[in-house]
Amino acid sequence: MRKNKKITVQGVDIGVYSLNQDDFICLTDIAKGKEGEDHIRNWMRNRNTVEFLGLWESLNNPDFKGVGFDTFRKEAGLNAFNMTPKKWIEGTNAIGIISKSGRYGGTYAHKDIAFEFATWLSPVFKLWLLKEFQRLKELENSQYNIEWDVKRILTKVNYRIHTDAIQDHIIPQSRYSKEKHWIEYANEADLLNVALFNITAKDWKETNPQLAIKGHNVRDIASINELTVLSNLESINAEMIKSGVSKHLRFERLKKMAKDQLDSIKHIDIMKSIRKQNPDSFIEAPIIKDDKSTFNKSLDKALKYNPKEKS
Repeated sequence: MRKNKKITVQGVDIGVYSLNQDDFICLTDIAKGKEGEDHIRNWMRNRNTVEFLGLWESLNNPDFKGVGFDTFRKEAGLNAFNMTPKKWIEGTNAIGIISKSGRYGGTYAHKDIAFEFATWLSPVFKLWLLKEFQRLKELENSQYNIEWDVKRILTKVNYRIHTDAIQDHIIPQSRYSKEKHWIEYANEADLLNVALFNITAKDWKETNPQLAIKGHNVRDIASINELTVLSNLESINAEMIKSGVSKHLRFERLKKMAKDQLDSIKHIDIMKSIRKQNPDSFIEAPIIKDDKSTFNKSLDKALKYNPKEKS
């Protein structure tokens, strides 16, 4: 799950989590603003609710346990019938409702289910909840577009400087034929990838197949801070290429620069100077899965080690 976000509805703070690109709203927070106790349990023991939850799971959950659901549906409505989020999850392998412990603990439900609960609780409250939730999504979409534009600019800032240095100083000495000069550009790009991200473009795609299928690469999902440093590294690497510094020595310098620069700006929210939004809704970059062995393999590929190469 991503960082907790909150919306305020009629003076009540309600937590919102994102999970697998779906939004889950805290039912516990919704119920806080209403008189009485056990609102969630009372709602879940209702026959109409059980049938609604079962239908939602059937449409969205391939691992939904229909046998467990049938048992609950037969018992729903009886005076002795009792239902809790935990009982529902364990009995049906449900994914639409989740229970969390800790700082942001409570019962969360997919937005479809949360709005149904709010309707049962108070139609008026549901309308205000829907309005605030839509405002949050509009805010996120607006910010995403701004961040995407900034990322596109950053990736272009020193790209031409870097490729010109490769064209003027590496291509003339390349051992590849003209048709394969693109390999030199790819090798230098991977040198920067390993220095900054600890992984080559190819290894990243193998480590993150779902993102790769969608056409993403390691730079697409990088943070603003990382792309700022990458732009700097492109300029620095271009100058070292012009000066004839060996690939191995360039890598060592670039790796240290990347670490130093990231450490210097790690507490700076670059987007904050551009947007006037709630910092709690900041869109974080996905985490790149990596380990030491992957890094070592990536480094070997990026450097294409030659024992005779001099610094």
